Amino acid sequence: MYSVQIRSSRIFLQKKIRSSHRFDLVKLLTCLIALAFSAVAPAQQPNFVVIFVDDLGYGDLGCYGSTTIKTPRIDGMAKEGMRFTHFYAQTVCGPSRAALMTGSYPLRLATLNNRVETHPRLHSKEITMAEVLKEAGYATGAFGKWDLAGHTQTKYTKELLPTYQGFDYFFGTPSSNDSLIHLLRNDEMIEENAPMATITRRLTDEAIGFIQRNREKPFLVYLAHPMPHVRLEASEQFLGKSKAGIYGDVVEEIDWNVGRILDELKKLRLDEDTYVIFLSDNGPWYLGRSKAHHRIIGPDAVKHGGTAAPLRGDKTTIWEGGVRVPCIVCAPGRVPADKTSDAFSSTMDLMPTLAKLGGGKVPADRIIDGHDLSEVWAGVEGVISLRTTFYYYQQTRLQAVRSGKWKLHLPGHRLWPQYAKEEDMGPIAKPMLYDLEAEIDERTNLAEANPEVVKELMALAEKARNDVGDHDRMGKGARFFDKGPKRPDIKRPK
Repeated sequence: MYSVQIRSSRIFLQKKIRSSHRFDLVKLLTCLIALAFSAVAPAQQPNFVVIFVDDLGYGDLGCYGSTTIKTPRIDGMAKEGMRFTHFYAQTVCGPSRAALMTGSYPLRLATLNNRVETHPRLHSKEITMAEVLKEAGYATGAFGKWDLAGHTQTKYTKELLPTYQGFDYFFGTPSSNDSLIHLLRNDEMIEENAPMATITRRLTDEAIGFIQRNREKPFLVYLAHPMPHVRLEASEQFLGKSKAGIYGDVVEEIDWNVGRILDELKKLRLDEDTYVIFLSDNGPWYLGRSKAHHRIIGPDAVKHGGTAAPLRGDKTTIWEGGVRVPCIVCAPGRVPADKTSDAFSSTMDLMPTLAKLGGGKVPADRIIDGHDLSEVWAGVEGVISLRTTFYYYQQTRLQAVRSGKWKLHLPGHRLWPQYAKEEDMGPIAKPMLYDLEAEIDERTNLAEANPEVVKELMALAEKARNDVGDHDRMGKGARFFDKGPKRPDIKRPK
């Protein structure tokens, strides 16, 4: 960006010289000072690269404790930036992407025809981070998995693809890579059943190309890798090279491609003007009980999932291992180096944070559940996250609430037991309370010893039910833009 400022100042200087035959020394010196200042002044609007991977566990990176998977480039980001230890997503793919894009709880969001699905079809009248930044002058590009126009490779809603939701350019796939992957360029299908082993590199190639084309203006790159969600495949360069089987091979290939982006930013002298955010959409698969995955993958299906250690639980569950994810933010000179933050934060915080840093405007006509983390990212002394509570939803059901160090599991049915370990299945007969500061793995139920805390968190849960909603009620703060029944999934009395 400095090159743009220098070039603009040179043009200005040339025009001034040509415009007057009596261009005096004072004016010349003034212009030269302005030129020199523009060469060193930081860009007004930073760039953003959001790398959102699929099903990576809390313990699957070296900087989060992995001893079997080598991730030197992502670990390097943590060394040069800030690593978060209390960062939350949603339990599965689509809802996590909806929360990231809009800054709101998924059950609050408007969906196509008010239809409630596990993976929401995000309504076109919802406002995404891309739309917020595009309005502020950003070039916006999306690469990889979308999953907000339908959880399908073929029957998605074209008008809800990224180029209709604020992105100038899209190269990626409509949904998950469960068995195959189709590729789109903008809204046109360009390749069916693409070679899975090439996807991580091809998406990175496209993202780098977008950065190169838009290096002279602020840009948002949203790179959503479909893996390490199954089906897993790695290129020949990485296949069989890790100590953690095919899963580790895939993660190490992602790490290498993260490094390619970091290197390109440095080569273009954009590294100090760019925030790179690396995070996961939910916890890792546990495939030990999944008959479907055993049929597709084979008897070693469990080896195709990662680890959330030292947390309890996995993807689809509301134990910490299902929703607490790795998150690293790096921007030399803007984010302090080698910092670990326990700020209570979430994917919902990204949209308002990027808006603040990029000069965009957060929508004022609707409830936004995210909070601006810009001062937390900057390492401002004494600043803490504004988040005080987090509501754990699984599909449409509120299953738990956290406030401060306390987390309360609510009584009720636990969904998707085929993706949970026996000990994590439920149902839960009565409230279970855990102190997450004292015991990160949720083993000692402290509900009986702390009845007042249980009462307070039950009141917060009721507040969420009334505002956001629950499986049996519509939230007062939920949004609907289409005609027809609102929340048709709720069984209403006749």
